[in-house]
Amino acid sequence: MIDKKNITGIVLAGGKSSRMGSDKGLLKMNGKTFVEHVIEAMKPLVDEIVIVSNNPEYDQFGFYRVEDDIKDSGPLAGLYSGLKHSKTNYNLVLSCDIPMIKTEILKKLVEADYENYEVTQVESHNKTMPLIAIYQKQCMHKCLELLQQGERRLRVAVNQLKTKTISIDSELDPFVKNVNTKEDLKTINHAIEH
Repeated sequence: MIDKKNITGIVLAGGKSSRMGSDKGLLKMNGKTFVEHVIEAMKPLVDEIVIVSNNPEYDQFGFYRVEDDIKDSGPLAGLYSGLKHSKTNYNLVLSCDIPMIKTEILKKLVEADYENYEVTQVESHNKTMPLIAIYQKQCMHKCLELLQQGERRLRVAVNQLKTKTISIDSELDPFVKNVNTKEDLKTINHAIEH
């Protein structure tokens, strides 16, 4: 395992979600924003944290924030910008909409044999999760190439990279669930309260 000094944490905070009507990373669960929950989970495993967002409100968290180099091109552009600004070869990349994420899940990535792969991602219920993954910095070249071709989907890039997938135990599934709708948010808040 590489020591944490060689891993940068990258949080893709995107922008306004059409389904939520607001910036997902700034929504609250249990009194903290989603992005704070995500940072808390990755912090023990990384040396530095970078937030990719065009929204200056993220500056309040005290981490280095970078804007998308290629505007309005989705998570692929966010990943490209994060990797471009990272100072390390290995990068733990998470989306901001997984507020239940736990360090123990991320540890499975960090303890995997990720040095031999460009991408090491989590899988839950046979669904791969390219936004809970470790990316080598060199992946930014494939991201840029695809962005220049008009591609915006992250999965297209991941399918063209040397990828390892790590399945997580079914009892951890709820912790990798992303919040996409107001209904999802209600469900998560209800589960916490009961």
